[in-house]
Amino acid sequence: MRFALKVSAALLALLMLYNLWIFGHIVYWRSSNPSTSAFMTEQLARLQEENPDAELRHRWVPYERISSNLKRAIVASEDAKFVDHEGFDWDGIEAAFDKNLKQGRIVAGGSTISQQLAKNLFLSGKRTPWRKLEEGVITVMLEAVMDKRRIFEIYLNVIEWGDGVFGAEAASRHYFKTGANRLSAAQGARLAAMVPNPRYYDTHRNARGLARKSNIIQRRMRYADVP
Repeated sequence: MRFALKVSAALLALLMLYNLWIFGHIVYWRSSNPSTSAFMTEQLARLQEENPDAELRHRWVPYERISSNLKRAIVASEDAKFVDHEGFDWDGIEAAFDKNLKQGRIVAGGSTISQQLAKNLFLSGKRTPWRKLEEGVITVMLEAVMDKRRIFEIYLNVIEWGDGVFGAEAASRHYFKTGANRLSAAQGARLAAMVPNPRYYDTHRNARGLARKSNIIQRRMRYADVP
């Protein structure tokens, strides 16, 4: 019994230290830009298994140099209540749960931009109860330390947009041969439509449903509020 208590105390201490490490990074990134993320590290390792010289395509650009078309498209597609919620869209989570229950499998996530950023920065792509719990803790930290504009700026610069393609600038040049500041409404909507499955759409750019989803997002963009 005493041994079990000691093990539990040690595990709790490690968990606290891990979360303090994460919190320290979040505080630092409030004014400094992250050079990489957990997802970037994971995907680079995957690419280098096939080609040791492989590199990621990624270039940080400040918030004001990203087209408002892309910002509005991402909010319209991924998190319509982004500027209003405190990290979690409870209505969206409930709707996703009901949809998954009816389908008998996971077909909708309900994650907010803040939750997606938490996952991208610190966690793996594997879906486990532990990862979802830790994602929630990190989301609370992000919302407590950063304002919405900073959360969105980092998100737009680190999310995956193709096979080895990360961030708005690299994605804009990869798909449209232009900078993130020059994206049209149609281009922004198309990039937003790719976010849920970027590596697939990178190699299936004429995939069934992608154009339809892009058009839906473009119609919704005018109603999107961005920080």
